[in-house]
Amino acid sequence: MGIKDSLEKVSKQALIKQVVKLLEKDSEKNVDRIFDLAKNTLKDEDLSRVNVVYEYYNNNKPTHDFIQDILKNTNKKCLEKIFTNFIANASWIGIPKRAKTMKDEEIKLPFVILLSPSMRCNLRCTGCYAANYSKADDIPFEEADRIIGEARDLGIYFFVILGGEPFFNEYMLDIYEKYNDCMFVPFTNGTLFNEKLSDKLVSLGNVIPMFSLEGFKEETDGRRGAGTFDKVMQGMDMLKERGVLFGVSSATSRNNVNTVSSDKYIDMLIEKGARMCWYFIFMPVGESPDVDLMLTPEQRIMLGRRTRDIRTSKPFFTIDFFNDAPYVGGCIAGKYYCHIDSHEDVEPCIFAHFAIDNLKNKNLIDVFRGPFFKELINRQPYNKNMLMPCMMIDNPDVVREVVAKVNAYPTDKGAEKMVKDKEFMVKMDKLAADFKPVADKAWKDDFHEKGNYGMSKG
Repeated sequence: MGIKDSLEKVSKQALIKQVVKLLEKDSEKNVDRIFDLAKNTLKDEDLSRVNVVYEYYNNNKPTHDFIQDILKNTNKKCLEKIFTNFIANASWIGIPKRAKTMKDEEIKLPFVILLSPSMRCNLRCTGCYAANYSKADDIPFEEADRIIGEARDLGIYFFVILGGEPFFNEYMLDIYEKYNDCMFVPFTNGTLFNEKLSDKLVSLGNVIPMFSLEGFKEETDGRRGAGTFDKVMQGMDMLKERGVLFGVSSATSRNNVNTVSSDKYIDMLIEKGARMCWYFIFMPVGESPDVDLMLTPEQRIMLGRRTRDIRTSKPFFTIDFFNDAPYVGGCIAGKYYCHIDSHEDVEPCIFAHFAIDNLKNKNLIDVFRGPFFKELINRQPYNKNMLMPCMMIDNPDVVREVVAKVNAYPTDKGAEKMVKDKEFMVKMDKLAADFKPVADKAWKDDFHEKGNYGMSKG
């Protein structure tokens, strides 16, 4: 590390300490001071990001109210962990640390790792790729510990925990505690929450649960089972009472997209204390992929427009995994994130069940040195129209060609259909062809045919 880099690191560490002190008391009254400290310390991309947030804070009332609400009503330890672990460690410290390795190794390292320590679940949701698994299928504690430790050493401090049901694996609470400088976001069905677990999350501070909802009671119980919606509402109440940050994940099919994008639904989430919602369109994955549940082309574009509208009109943050692709250079799989399944196969995406590497006898960095993710990144963006970012449903030739070129193996039966089942492949081609004219019009009307091509290679 050169003198300049050392001085910048010292400055950032001093900034972190100052901001933490401001967060400890009357944090909502110190917003301007916090932004001033950041602007006087940070440079280049870090500074530009801060300026964008500050501009929205000053000029958009919903954004102002959103930030103020978080500062006023979030438990102080949770608030400090968001700043130190996510903003400081994952971004200000982690990004340049990864950049050095990427330059030296001529590879790309992800910003976030998705980990499925277990595929066990107490629910059987329609269309879910998590089938029947036992405890024997879990990643052992020692392996999960090693993987997260190796990732952190590379400068990765942000982990999304999936499954299965993440809170089935009780040892993950020990992982969260051990890696208290990292941020963990478990996507949960919400049925295992009780007073004890809620208190534990307060003491940890570095865990932000995302509750899975398909809409209101009818939609959620219809897919996840009777009583699920009420249990999720109880879990939200317990976390809101304690000031624990949480959000929602909504899988959107053609049957519920209007519900989960409605003002009534979003207002309900805001009232319950949720801060954000992730939208994941229903994908044709799992043992019996059902194309008929997927969004129509028109619904898919509508969801993107609603997502952007909600972000600017309500004190709430929404992310549309597909329609937000223009902002991040297309598909982020394999370049900004990857998924490690319960067998320790390393996949580019939670929906792309293909791998060439398994971590049982391999270090994490060796995966990124391999040809699979490099090939995906070299082909990015897969489409000049970044509203068509996906290699499976928008550009199916890409997944077929890459899998064949790097000799990737399918990690579940549904993935095998993507590249070997002629009838299913025809369906994928038709999906892409039907979506293209609708996507092309929206690309021109909504984005003026411009995306963040600078981020397309990672």
